[in-house]
Amino acid sequence: MRSESVYSGVARAPNRAFMRAMGLGDKDLARPIVGVAVAWSEAGPCNIHTLTLGERAKEGVVAGGGTPRMFTTPLVIDGIAMGTEGMKYSLVSREVIANTVEMSVNAHGYDGFVGISGCDKTSPGIMMAMARLNIPSLIMYGGTTLPGYFKGSKVAIGDVYEAVGSHSAGKMTYDDLVTLEKNAIPTPGSCGGLYTANTMAAMTEALGLALPGSASPPAVDAKRTEFAFESGKALMNLLEAGIKPRDILSFEAFENAVSVLMAMGGSTNAVLHLLAIAHEASVNLSLDDFELLSNRVPEIVNMKPGGEYTMAELHQVGGVALIMQKLLKANLLNGETLTVTGKTLRKNLEELKIETPRNQSVVRDVDSPMYPYGGIRILKGSLAPLGSVVKASASKVKSHKGPARVFNSEEEAFNAVMNKRIQSGDVIIIRYEGPKGGPGMREMLAVTAAVVGQGLGEQVALVTDGRFSGATRGMMVGHVAPEAYVGGPIALVNDGDEVVVDAENCRLDLLVDNKALEERRAEWIQPKPKYNSGLLSQYSKLVGGAEVGAVLS
Repeated sequence: MRSESVYSGVARAPNRAFMRAMGLGDKDLARPIVGVAVAWSEAGPCNIHTLTLGERAKEGVVAGGGTPRMFTTPLVIDGIAMGTEGMKYSLVSREVIANTVEMSVNAHGYDGFVGISGCDKTSPGIMMAMARLNIPSLIMYGGTTLPGYFKGSKVAIGDVYEAVGSHSAGKMTYDDLVTLEKNAIPTPGSCGGLYTANTMAAMTEALGLALPGSASPPAVDAKRTEFAFESGKALMNLLEAGIKPRDILSFEAFENAVSVLMAMGGSTNAVLHLLAIAHEASVNLSLDDFELLSNRVPEIVNMKPGGEYTMAELHQVGGVALIMQKLLKANLLNGETLTVTGKTLRKNLEELKIETPRNQSVVRDVDSPMYPYGGIRILKGSLAPLGSVVKASASKVKSHKGPARVFNSEEEAFNAVMNKRIQSGDVIIIRYEGPKGGPGMREMLAVTAAVVGQGLGEQVALVTDGRFSGATRGMMVGHVAPEAYVGGPIALVNDGDEVVVDAENCRLDLLVDNKALEERRAEWIQPKPKYNSGLLSQYSKLVGGAEVGAVLS
């Protein structure tokens, strides 16, 4: 065991002395010593409860014959950072989380670890660490909040962002906005719709890195603490069997995850995160694989923001496992991939006892989908030669052509929207918000929600080298690559240029002739870095493009 090199033998007496100071005895030190990595913070409700889940996972480790050591990782609550400079740290936090887990596990010689995640970047960060370290490990999501209620209708946090735009357009009173604000998030847990946290929770199951059925129980559900205990026990089984993450993370496992993403119409952020996890696992996943599967797998899930239901309601009808059962039956999943149970995905799904209510409308059958293609489309063209991403199913409009309204920051665009300077037919261009240029590739939910809230969601398009929240809906294209900061075509767009967004044909084009673009390129000067010291400066120097997952080189 790895831990023997740190805690066994005469030379390690000082090391054991530190352990004994915490109450550990000979029997504890003779067992496998494993980490319990908990993404915890009081910054928001998404992770406020995860220490309790970590304690329960420790009990499962002890029951399985191990000695657990819990540690925490930092995190960013995206919903709080949204629309501010703080959002630049969101994607950065994914790398910090992966590095924290690597540091803590390797520095202390742990034999394996359980990861407890919550808010958006914690699940991908922990899975990146699993793939990177490649020691027995598994992940458990901390769970979703329950839906809120406003005037008799279910709501989630995305509705509050859109309400800001509605209020600015005179469509909602201030009192109603405050009432909605007070009722949108009623319990601990991550944002309730099919936003990034819940999307990545689904990916933990689809990849085979989490126990079957563990993605969907709400944070306040007793099932959540039960899964925490069972995850601790399962880690000890993985140690005994010698099963490691890269045994599970085959190319076929990633195909399964992308297929589930397409079937759910989940967050566009999952594209970045799956690419990054694949990078850590040395699996050659590319945007082309997403597009192939988008053409093959229809969207069958009716969840917010494009649909009606929340994660808690998906749990009530069978959770992510129900989606995978339907896809497997339609030969849209590879059932032979290995999982953390030591069994194949097919075997796990056969053994799960799912009681699906009759006439439920959360998950449809494959032959009667919500949308004939996968919910996410990869667009390429003269404006995005290396690719861009759109959640096509979250917009009734599938193509748009209009004049560009160019902004060099999120703040500029947000002020234009709030001051009603955006007109029907416009294509909002937000640039220099990419991984390097932002730096940090901010999410644009404040802008997109304001656009939708003002009633322009189906009348304008938005194109950016930044990102979007999973709560975004409308014709919103993100992850444009190459980004503006490195001289991508988006840096050359002028006000009034015609831009075409075509989600059905997967095109994103700037209708400017090559000669004019070359003249503009000759005059273009790369902006000076926005930060010359600190974390954001370090990140901007190391980060790669969105088309490869914005991973650090």
